[in-house]
Amino acid sequence: MTAIVLKVLSVMVFVAMSTLIKAAGELPTGQIAFYRSLFAILPIIVVFAWRRQLLRSFQTKHPFSHVARGVVGVVGMWFSFYGLTRLPLPEAITINYAQPLIVVAASAIFLGEIVRAYRWSAVAVGFAGVVIVSWPNLTLFSSPEGFGQKQALGAVALLISALISGIAMLLVRRLVKTESSATIVLYFSVTATVMSLVTLPLGWQSLTQAQLACLVFAGICGGLGQILLTESYRHAGMSVIAPFEYTSMILAIISGYFVFGDIPTAYTIVGGAIVVGAGLFIIWREQHLGLPRGAARKLVPPQ
Repeated sequence: MTAIVLKVLSVMVFVAMSTLIKAAGELPTGQIAFYRSLFAILPIIVVFAWRRQLLRSFQTKHPFSHVARGVVGVVGMWFSFYGLTRLPLPEAITINYAQPLIVVAASAIFLGEIVRAYRWSAVAVGFAGVVIVSWPNLTLFSSPEGFGQKQALGAVALLISALISGIAMLLVRRLVKTESSATIVLYFSVTATVMSLVTLPLGWQSLTQAQLACLVFAGICGGLGQILLTESYRHAGMSVIAPFEYTSMILAIISGYFVFGDIPTAYTIVGGAIVVGAGLFIIWREQHLGLPRGAARKLVPPQ
């Protein structure tokens, strides 16, 4: 339950981050990633200084593992931003929600986590709910232009992002066995900042004060969300946590209505109810079965 609460809180913060990035308008993906990563360091310093863990956060016995996780994570971030700028939001959301399915499969194959049929079914039902929400606007199949080059590149980018994000989660799951949350999040933010800064010669845009404010606060939300997400991995297997990524759909509907004036349709309400129902079923199933936590956390390193 602790892991689930931390996961949902992280989703809420990440939805706020996405809302701020969307409000900033169309900008180069490297520039967005730079601000998101740089200012993510601020809450990391504040939180872990308050917990008196800041000095220890710089100490690690696995620096190359942290750099590898950072490189994988930031590349996934770039692909995600690229896809979002080239696909309508419904398609982007639908494709991005392949990530929890990838995580469940990968955690069962590579980490040896116990994934029962009920949890597989709940993840599949949750994904079906997302498809219902997005179905009226799936222009990739209904548009006269069809699956054009621009849309195809965006879809491929998001699929790659989902796969890379799943790999990044596997790396985090391994790191939490020996590393503190402060160390994991700090090294990721520094690596992502440096890598994104390299894109400066490719052409960044001048920012208005409003755009700058949106990106700064988006970065702060990104850092806080990363802390919450990393902490959630300490209390449960990824296959338990991953399905709750679907709650971001509900939060995105709320944010879209109040911030951008998007009115939810009947498809949105029905699909959203299915997503929430799938998540609640997983909570009930976990409490009912009382799955052995030791078995769920068994680590089998990838070959």
